[in-house]
Amino acid sequence: MILRTVAAFWLLSVVAGVADAQDVIRLGSGPPTASAIPTRPEKEYFSKSLNTEVVTNVSQPTLTVYAPAPSTANGTAVIICPGGGFYILGINLEGVDVAKWLSARGVTAFVLKYRLVPTGEDGVADLLGVLGDPPDLRKLDGKIAPVVPLAVADGLAAVGYVRSHADEFGVAPDHIGIMGFSAGGTVAAAVAFQYRAETRPDFVAPIYPYMGAVKKVPVPNDAPPMFLAAAADDQLRLVPDSSNLFETWLAAGKSAELHIYAKGGHGFGMREQKLPTDQWIERFGDWLGVQGLLNPRP
Repeated sequence: MILRTVAAFWLLSVVAGVADAQDVIRLGSGPPTASAIPTRPEKEYFSKSLNTEVVTNVSQPTLTVYAPAPSTANGTAVIICPGGGFYILGINLEGVDVAKWLSARGVTAFVLKYRLVPTGEDGVADLLGVLGDPPDLRKLDGKIAPVVPLAVADGLAAVGYVRSHADEFGVAPDHIGIMGFSAGGTVAAAVAFQYRAETRPDFVAPIYPYMGAVKKVPVPNDAPPMFLAAAADDQLRLVPDSSNLFETWLAAGKSAELHIYAKGGHGFGMREQKLPTDQWIERFGDWLGVQGLLNPRP
């Protein structure tokens, strides 16, 4: 069944990442929720159907900080937006694990919990129920439409917060980027289109993003460099979203790098599959180095 295959690509080993985080910051990115969206208590739990830790019912956006050792800090900051169809956050696979990789290389990482569609006891079941089998993203669009602008606002607020507190975090105010996965990639890409001067990311990395949830707008004149990665066998058929973003950036005369792997599926994140997608983050590190944002590994 395709739906089960999609769920399988969310598999990962559970890791205890929270203990390594230095601080949790509440973001003020606007009203806690739109009047038409009810709030429910935020919940983190182990999803048996996905065999992973997930977060649901985020109504108060937060940033969790993963700071590098002072001796290795290079002044670059990355805000990480986990994915999950705007229903859940794959908090480890596409959040904590990425933050740990980056902080080990001198980058100050921030995992963003952005606002989500409120769900019942099992947000994963709610998400898969809406998607259907085979998955149909058009069914999802109507459900997530009210919350997508709120999530994008959270991404913009995160960039602005880190920039306004750059001295406190020991980062350079012109070395602040945002990356995201799937729905989190939607957030990251939308931030790259919708920013103001104080919320402009200095670089952006949408990883297998879904762009059907945001309106098309022109590429800004000072658009940041972009890194993209996806797998050709993505079960949600999102590869065109990445290739179109790449072509749009190039057509506007902006810097972009795109990696499309033959296999890897949707939601590969930091999971090891013994496939070339296992090294996508190394390629991201190479790209950061080319941009002058990552110190060479010893």
